[in-house]
Order: sequence, then C-alpha cells, then structure tokens
Amino acid sequence: MAKKEINNDVLLANIIKGIEEVKGNDITILDLRALENTVCDYFVISNGNSNTQVNAIVNSIQKVVSKELKDKPWHVEGADVADWVLMDYVHVVVHVFQKHIREYYDIESLWGDAKITTIENKY
Repeated sequence: MAKKEINNDVLLANIIKGIEEVKGNDITILDLRALENTVCDYFVISNGNSNTQVNAIVNSIQKVVSKELKDKPWHVEGADVADWVLMDYVHVVVHVFQKHIREYYDIESLWGDAKITTIENKY
C-alpha cells in the first residue's frame, strides 16, 4: 500500500503546533521550493534552552504529527546528544537546536536565498 501524501501546509502547521506546545523559541520557516538542487521543500528551525528542552520539542512534534496526521519522520538524527536534532519528514526537514549551536551554524544565512518566515511566539 502506498503512503498517503500529506499536504505540506498541514504538516507545517502541526510541526509549529508541536514546537509551541513546549515553548520552543525562534521558529523560522525557510521555503526552499524556488531554489535549485534542494533536498526538501521546507526547513523549519527552532531552538530550546537545553538538551532536555530540545528533546521535549522533538517529542512534542512527533506526538502532534502522529496524532493529527498519522505520520512519523522518515529519519531522526542527533536525539542522543540533543545539541542539534534533525527530523526528516521528506518534504519538510525540522532542525531543533540549542540556542548557542543554532547561532554557531547559522543555517538561515546559508540558505539566504530562501523565502524566510518568522513565527511569533504565542507566550
């Protein structure tokens, strides 16, 4: 049986909801669709204040997406250390950082040609 295709907007909304439920900070969406040779359509970037919060954000995203969309990430990497966790939902890749690691790698500037949307914190 083929996997059901999930609308990217719905997936993005549920990822954002998962981040916000555990007070993830500085949520940014990079729309990569207009760029050549990208690995996915969107990056969602967020950060937490500790490895405990980073893992809480990752777990919350997985819980919300699983409950609402019956989907799970194709691959998760970095959860054992939780400095930078990458969650691959194929068309959407989520990066959850500790704040200082996010500042060091500065992914937003690496993909500076992407359309960038910043989500205001609701708390």
